[in-house]
Amino acid sequence: MLRRLSLRDFVIVPALELEFGPGYTALTGETGAGKSILIDALQLALGQRADSGVVREGAARAEIAAEFDTPEGLAGWLSDGGFDSAADPDGLGGGSLLLRRTVDSQGKSRAWINGAPATVSQLRELGEWLVDIHGQHAWQGLTRPEPVRALLDSRAGVDTGALAAAHATWKQARERLDAARSRQAERETERERLVWQIGEVERLNPADGEWAELEAEHRRLSHAQAILDALAAAGAALNGGDAAEGPGAAGCVDAAVDRLEAVWVHDNSLSGPIDTLRQVQALIEDSSRELAHRLHGEGLDPQRLGELDERLGSWLALARRFRQPPEALPTLLAQWQAERARLDAESDLPALEAAVDQAWAAYRHQAEAARRARLKAAPRLAGEVSTALQQLGMAGSVFEVAVEPLPEPQRHGQDLIEFRVAGHAGATPRALARVASGGELSRIALAIAVSTCSSPRPGTDPLPGVDTLIFDEIDAGVGGAVADAVGALMHRLGRERQVFAVTHLPQVAASANHHYVVRKQTVAGRTHSAVEALDQAARVDELARMLGGEAATSRAHARSLLAAETSRRPPAPVTPLKTAR
Repeated sequence: MLRRLSLRDFVIVPALELEFGPGYTALTGETGAGKSILIDALQLALGQRADSGVVREGAARAEIAAEFDTPEGLAGWLSDGGFDSAADPDGLGGGSLLLRRTVDSQGKSRAWINGAPATVSQLRELGEWLVDIHGQHAWQGLTRPEPVRALLDSRAGVDTGALAAAHATWKQARERLDAARSRQAERETERERLVWQIGEVERLNPADGEWAELEAEHRRLSHAQAILDALAAAGAALNGGDAAEGPGAAGCVDAAVDRLEAVWVHDNSLSGPIDTLRQVQALIEDSSRELAHRLHGEGLDPQRLGELDERLGSWLALARRFRQPPEALPTLLAQWQAERARLDAESDLPALEAAVDQAWAAYRHQAEAARRARLKAAPRLAGEVSTALQQLGMAGSVFEVAVEPLPEPQRHGQDLIEFRVAGHAGATPRALARVASGGELSRIALAIAVSTCSSPRPGTDPLPGVDTLIFDEIDAGVGGAVADAVGALMHRLGRERQVFAVTHLPQVAASANHHYVVRKQTVAGRTHSAVEALDQAARVDELARMLGGEAATSRAHARSLLAAETSRRPPAPVTPLKTAR
């Protein structure tokens, strides 16, 4: 439910703050006073597109803030979006939900939800939980298939999201099958090329990292004699022998240690050099053993060198043939094998046909379930709207919701939904656009709004219908007894939902629990719009103005309207109003 609406520098409103309560609220005022400004502001707070024209002349920016009760079940959405829901920690509803939006003089817009920055699309999504707005041209959608289907689906509880997903899956499966059939010859040629290329490389059977290992081994064997000579010379240099002059490194270190140890008793500071030389002795011994081991293990292997020459040659030849670096051959082979597997899968027409059949069965299951729900809900909705039409001065009218099969499957199923009406008893119901006048369409739109306002939104169970309904001059083109019926319907809606109606009909305004009047004022040569809450005496004055005619007669008529309404229902307290001008 909408609790507060605050405006600053919006169109011709310098500053305004309103507080609202439950029930039915009427908004009236003279033509051009700005009755729809409040609704325009609320729509901006709920994500409608904005431009610099909403900023009051001379101001830097317009600001709109709307505070709602948090709907039941909304805590998860707020949490997923990163918005604070501390005011409603259990997610059970009852907390406050604050939407705020600003638009500057360049048309730049910013938005917040519970104080956290938000996108306009998030405001729009949130608005679907909060408010339904029915404009004076709401009837126009009743002649188009999509809005009509959405209305019935709302009543039937049909979730077209799952249906659309099943349709998309079936369509994709069918497209894959069609593509496979059309590319069959081309794919076979491509597969034959891949099979030949894979066979050429598979004969080599290159492994990841093998090229670097082959190169290293080939270099070692190619220089085996030089390596053996170096090992022998190094061993002789360490241990002495024919390849080195003198006793060798090991003998020199041993002699140095012996000389120092002989005089250590006279100079203890020689302990450090002696320890270092002993460590050198150990390192030389380890190196000598390693060199001797390598010397006896190394050898010339012409056969292995020939094998390496042959494999490296084959590897290089393949790399040149496919214009790839040698080390890339294993990766290239894996890519070709994956591509062949993909082509094999595409070539498996029976499997693709089975996938299409399976997807079609899933879609048909969902579409048939949607049809059953629509066929069940259609007569109930038609009956409720027909009853409402009798109350709106269309005696004998019959409203019908037709559910006809479509020749081709669609995202929303295989049903065409059409609203039809018979203007009098005994007539055959026909499509609205062909039989209803503008005034009748307005009344039909109102009857449908009354009949569908309490329906849950499809796909949001257990979320109930929105708590706030706004009717913006939807009663245009009616009067007399029909106006009385419109007021009675609005009041009845107000028992279940919070209802706002911008109206020019005194009968509709007299039925309200709360009555606000919008007036234009001129202050310092500038036009401002202000809103006032009316007490009983002020309501008489406003209703008399709306009735027109001779003042005393109009006031008497206004008092009789209010008296009649009061006699039919208990009085409701007027919600306090705060205004700033």
